[in-house]
Amino acid sequence: MQQVKTGDTVRVHYHGRLENGETFDSSEGRDPLEFKVGSGMVIKGFDNGVLDMKPGDKRTLNIAVEEAYGPKSEELIMEFPKENIPADLNPQVGMDLQMSNPQGQVFPVKVVAITDEFIKLDANHPLAGQPLVFEIELVEIV
Repeated sequence: MQQVKTGDTVRVHYHGRLENGETFDSSEGRDPLEFKVGSGMVIKGFDNGVLDMKPGDKRTLNIAVEEAYGPKSEELIMEFPKENIPADLNPQVGMDLQMSNPQGQVFPVKVVAITDEFIKLDANHPLAGQPLVFEIELVEIV
């Protein structure tokens, strides 16, 4: 039976959890995730985790921070002057917002603190700094 190797396109079902058991994503009720192994379409630990699997195999992946979304970067936490916030926006801690950079690229941020003069925004990936656990099942090698 064929085993997964770099360059193969595969379809997998998965259930992603934090170390505390909280689910952050799952393919349950959806089509399997399809990706090309080694292409960077998924995090490195997930990519490497399917290697050598055969259709029907199940595996638990414990993915370290460095093989997931990386450590949190303090450079991606910024203070934004309240005076520059649109008047109709009432930011609250925990709120997800979108910002754009000078090149016009839009990126998500989370409000993490509010002072009289600034709102503190975190542009890190929501799963940055966290090890991840995936239960995966290789459905097929396409």
